[in-house]
Amino acid sequence: MKKVFLASDHAGYELKEALGPFLAERGYQVEDLGPSSFDPADDYPDTIGPLARAIADDKTAAGIAIGGSGQGEAMVCNRTSGVRAAVYYGGNKDIVKLSREHNDANVLSIGARFISQEEAKEAVLLWLETPFSGEERHVRRIAKLH
Repeated sequence: MKKVFLASDHAGYELKEALGPFLAERGYQVEDLGPSSFDPADDYPDTIGPLARAIADDKTAAGIAIGGSGQGEAMVCNRTSGVRAAVYYGGNKDIVKLSREHNDANVLSIGARFISQEEAKEAVLLWLETPFSGEERHVRRIAKLH
């Protein structure tokens, strides 16, 4: 069973609350890193930073960061060594697959203001179920990030 860490800010809170049970029902071990309640004045680094550190510490886990656009959340994650966050806010899901196949992304950052819950669920499952290709050229490129 794959462990999935979830975290959001206020703009992503509702989607985070929907994704947790959705993933648990599909056999994922979900750890919700917050927030535990809606706070319109929260600051995304306060919850996304712990998610990034959790992913850096657990190389087998995946992270789902959720905010209004997903951009700030990805920026927080990508400042942590060993964390590779990709942003998805709707549209063509090939970007979700490629972020795993080519970049071995271990965090998917979702822009909740631009995507429906149903589309987010589909994208998260696709992302979680897509393996890294392991091709030498991709391994080489990822190694240059650290």
